[in-house]
Amino acid sequence: MHTACHLFIFWQIKTFNFKFVYLCFTGIASDGLKGRVFEVSLADLQNDEVSFRKFKLMAEEVQGRNVLTNFHGMDLTRDKLCSMVKKWQTMIQAHVDVKTTDGYLLRMFCIGFTKKKQFQVKKTCYAQTTQIKTIRRKMVDIITKEVTSNDMKEVVNKLIPDSIGKDIEKACQGIYPLHDVFIRKVKVLKKPKFDIGKLMEMHGEGGSKTVITDSGETVARPEGYEPPVQQSV
Repeated sequence: MHTACHLFIFWQIKTFNFKFVYLCFTGIASDGLKGRVFEVSLADLQNDEVSFRKFKLMAEEVQGRNVLTNFHGMDLTRDKLCSMVKKWQTMIQAHVDVKTTDGYLLRMFCIGFTKKKQFQVKKTCYAQTTQIKTIRRKMVDIITKEVTSNDMKEVVNKLIPDSIGKDIEKACQGIYPLHDVFIRKVKVLKKPKFDIGKLMEMHGEGGSKTVITDSGETVARPEGYEPPVQQSV
């Protein structure tokens, strides 16, 4: 890998007794992309109608014109959260810190709302304090079970259709009927040491990388290939 020269140019301009120092930096362009976080709607990623779920992706590697990203968080849109909050029901929330099998420490937030029982005539559907505590404990247990037994890729595959929220809704029917149960937010607290091999595996690429040129010709490149640094742009 070529090492770029760092060029620092200072200009000193004295105007009205103030001194301004301008700092210019030239280096590898890919270094400016690494670490950036992109927030994308799930509808844009999968051409789906579910637009209230947003994913955060962090750029971790740049190979040619391709930016390899990794999961950095998940959230629901504000209008979705506001549309779920209504009168005459109880909102139940829980959060827990869990670790995946490949070393990612996640903080997951869950939200759910009570609903009327079958054939209920009463207007309100408030849960008692003991029921709220039991449901909250059930949320934490199911999230811990689903995350600690899977790696990050499998956890993200569960977050896309929100199968964890559906499991919680089914498990709590005997305590108090729930609806609109979602994993509201996911934060990545800690990540394992960066490994390009695991990142390529996550993107479904093996030891060699196949690149298709503008003319349609397929070119196989070895793992860790870096494009040559251009002398002029």
